[in-house]
Amino acid sequence: MGSRELCRLMSRFNSFRRTNIVLQHLRMSKHTDAAEVLLERKGCAGVITLNRPKLLNALTFNMIRQIYAQLKKWEQDPETFLIIIKGAGEKAFCAGGDIRVISETGKTNQKIFQDFFREEYMLNNAIDSCQKPYVALIHGITMGGGVGVSVHGQFRVATEKSLFAMPETAIGLFPDVGGGYFLPRLQGKLGYFLALTGFRLKGRDVYTAGIATHFVDSEKLGMLKEDLLALKSPSSENIADVLETYHTKSKIDQDKSFILEEHMDKINSWFSANTVEQIIENLQQDGSSFALEQLKVINKMSPTSLKITLRQLMEGSSKTLQEVLTMEYRLSQACMGGHDFHEGVRAVLIDKDQSPKWKPADLKEVTDEDLNNYFKSLGSNDLKF
Repeated sequence: MGSRELCRLMSRFNSFRRTNIVLQHLRMSKHTDAAEVLLERKGCAGVITLNRPKLLNALTFNMIRQIYAQLKKWEQDPETFLIIIKGAGEKAFCAGGDIRVISETGKTNQKIFQDFFREEYMLNNAIDSCQKPYVALIHGITMGGGVGVSVHGQFRVATEKSLFAMPETAIGLFPDVGGGYFLPRLQGKLGYFLALTGFRLKGRDVYTAGIATHFVDSEKLGMLKEDLLALKSPSSENIADVLETYHTKSKIDQDKSFILEEHMDKINSWFSANTVEQIIENLQQDGSSFALEQLKVINKMSPTSLKITLRQLMEGSSKTLQEVLTMEYRLSQACMGGHDFHEGVRAVLIDKDQSPKWKPADLKEVTDEDLNNYFKSLGSNDLKF
């Protein structure tokens, strides 16, 4: 074989090798794009990245399963000292569970209703009982299921771009993922107000309300993460010290008063009522523009959801988180078998006409017997820890 032919063969081989490497990279990048959640060991930490930025990092059944399994592994790993959870992109930490998919899939496979909520609530409990410090970076939209994978952790870091809400009464559901536990434990009747109206808290207010444990300027979030990863065998106190340092240095909206501060006395009074009807009457009697605004919002919500939610929080105020999640699992299954959830998803997420036709359409038609059926034990199908 002449040297010219050898050179030609070598050139073709190198070209083939380059093509193979390019294809390999493409396959890898395609796989990475397809990964709904990234689970990585970095420095001293296990890092969970919710990776559906175009869909506001909404949680799928697959993501919940993966996070739960990895959380349990990291909990047992002596080299993992803390767990960090964050959302990909700038818009959202996590806008909630992918309820549109759940509703549509459930029409042909009802078992998804059982499996999704059971495993989601198991994950919420696992985060609460996690033996390693758990840091949730709740930057951007944090709603519903996104609150469930953050609020039960030891540390929750908000930024000026955080947006918190539990908007479930607007889609015929209730503030689940342990909402019956953490909401009634917020100051005064704030949690009841947030649960029934779906009111949105933004920025530093998420910290002031007690949803977040720390507040950090968003431009410093990357540095905070690097500092946490660089810690050597950190204790919970070491992690708290780093978070506190960043929190103390944060100046954004430092002197701004809580958005609901001027209304808190009234909120505590209005939402102390034992029935939704009485709350509505309180708002009507007050007659202020703020009261009438909340009345308008509440009147758009599912009557069934409103009554379920008030009782859920009242009962949850004296229950453990596990007891609350067991109660919420019963409620979730009853809601999946009912009308309002699927109608709410249709009106808000599918047709987007924002005009749900609730059944029943009036609070008076939601009887105590109806309500009792939602809270009924599922026997052997109950959620067990």
